[in-house]
Amino acid sequence: MAKKVTKICKLQFMAGSAKPGPALASAGINMPQFCNAFNDATKDRKGDVVPVIITAYDDKSFDFVLKTTPAANLLIKAANISKGSSNSKTTKAGKITLAQLKEIAEYKMPDLNANDIDAAMKIVAGTARNMGILIEGMDN
Repeated sequence: MAKKVTKICKLQFMAGSAKPGPALASAGINMPQFCNAFNDATKDRKGDVVPVIITAYDDKSFDFVLKTTPAANLLIKAANISKGSSNSKTTKAGKITLAQLKEIAEYKMPDLNANDIDAAMKIVAGTARNMGILIEGMDN
């Protein structure tokens, strides 16, 4: 017999450092067991934010799916800035190259709704534009 799904949670944790807390308590799962499994699965991505989708079942068991790091975090790291611009139309926060944009798009490809790398690059470029990050070779 199939297990009954009680809750699906979308959360973000730093790779390798998930700890029991209120966000996990609301999921209704065995928190130490999840933290150990998550930290083991993400130990190679230290320093990155990792989105995770947790499916909780009625018997307190769970499944989780790891997603790629958010594009905004990758763009901030690539541009070597602390945060995006508060007003992207007037103030520019930083610059990245077309090669860095392509690298980010290739990494994000599994989670993006894009058929090819060019479409993925346009999606990530839109995020960069909204953050006030210029793309050398693409922006004027």
